[in-house]
This record gives sequence, C-alpha cells and structure tokens, in this order.
Amino acid sequence: MKASTYRILLATLSAALVAAPVFAAPWQQWRGSGGWGMGSAYQRMYDPAKVETVAGEVVVVDEVSMGKGPKKGIHLKLKTDQGTIPVHLGPSWYLERQDTRIATGDRVEVKGARADFGGKPAIIAAEVRKGDEVLILRDAAGVPAWAGWRRK
Repeated sequence: MKASTYRILLATLSAALVAAPVFAAPWQQWRGSGGWGMGSAYQRMYDPAKVETVAGEVVVVDEVSMGKGPKKGIHLKLKTDQGTIPVHLGPSWYLERQDTRIATGDRVEVKGARADFGGKPAIIAAEVRKGDEVLILRDAAGVPAWAGWRRK
C-alpha cells in the first residue's frame, strides 16, 4: 500500500475513535434503576411469604416520590370490603411503558405482599388483574419485572 492510503486509513480510524464518545454520550447520564433495583431498601421490603390477593375499586392513582432524588413511583388507593389500602406498583419509568393502564374507577385484583411504610400497612404489588389484562410486576420470588437482566 502507498503511504497516502495508510494516512487515509489512519485518519478514518482516528475520526471513528474521536466520534465514539459522542454517540455514547446519552448513556453516560444513565445511573441504574433510580433506587428501584434488587439491592434497594424498597426491594428488601417485599416478602414472598406475605403474599395475599385483594380486590376492589381504584379510588386514587398517584405518582409519589420515594426518598431523595427523582425516584418516582406509581401508587394506588384500593377500596376493598375491609377498607382502603395503599398499593405500591413500581417505578413510574417502568409503568409508563406498559400496555395495561390502571385508572380511577377500575375494578382490579391485586396480588402482592403486605409491608409497613412508616407505620402504615400497604401492599407491594406483584401483579394487577383488570378484566382480562394482567400487569406483571414481580415473579414468585419477588424479583421485579424491571430488574430484567438481573434475574437469577
């Protein structure tokens, strides 16, 4: 090969190496699950031994902050025969991408584990049934659906 060919090849390779970080830039700001991951305090609250199923009418759907930072979650208030109970579904960023939508007035069946949030009982949902639709949030072991690649 001629020297000019080597120079062109070297220039092309150099340009590719310089441009690579520019294309990777959007991922540089990504910082994981935002506190919703497998080792989080929230995840440790889910106890598969405490799973139960409750049914009722959704009276409130809220996006709430979970601790410090941008950890937003979707919560319901479910009116059951035994009273109204808060139901924690999961991170907003995950639920916004699901086909099943839960809204005020919906009749649903929630399978999940009882937990204590600041001295008040709640349910951390594993699945929500709305008619023929099922929104899967956790597996039988309590591993969140949004943990995806971290499943063991």
